[in-house]
Amino acid sequence: MGMDCVLISRSGTYQGKQGLQYFNGVSAETAGAQALCMHLVTIPPGGRARPHMHENHESAVYVVSGEAGMWYGEGLRRHMWMSAGDFAHISANVPHLPYNASETLPCVGLIARTDPNEQESVTLLDIADPGIAPR
Repeated sequence: MGMDCVLISRSGTYQGKQGLQYFNGVSAETAGAQALCMHLVTIPPGGRARPHMHENHESAVYVVSGEAGMWYGEGLRRHMWMSAGDFAHISANVPHLPYNASETLPCVGLIARTDPNEQESVTLLDIADPGIAPR
């Protein structure tokens, strides 16, 4: 594909190792990307990822709709809430676990990562899920 422009029409989704559903956007596989990927993730009501990290790759998230909580850091001891319109940056190798505390509304996020083969850097972690954070 090389030096070109590629349109990726919304077509299919895939189940990531993290346990969430993704729309397969820009990646090495779809566009020949060499240094990034960009996907949409939907966290269904009550849904949550498995604890994981992205080895040697940064991630950026923009919350398109809904709200998500995210445990992160060593032992998943830190927490943040993200709402529609918020951006979050996740440094390389930082353990994290995003989740949707809503019982009725999905959360949709746009994710960009410095890994063109999006799932290759995903490492699942054996860390206990801390549940839903109090507000």
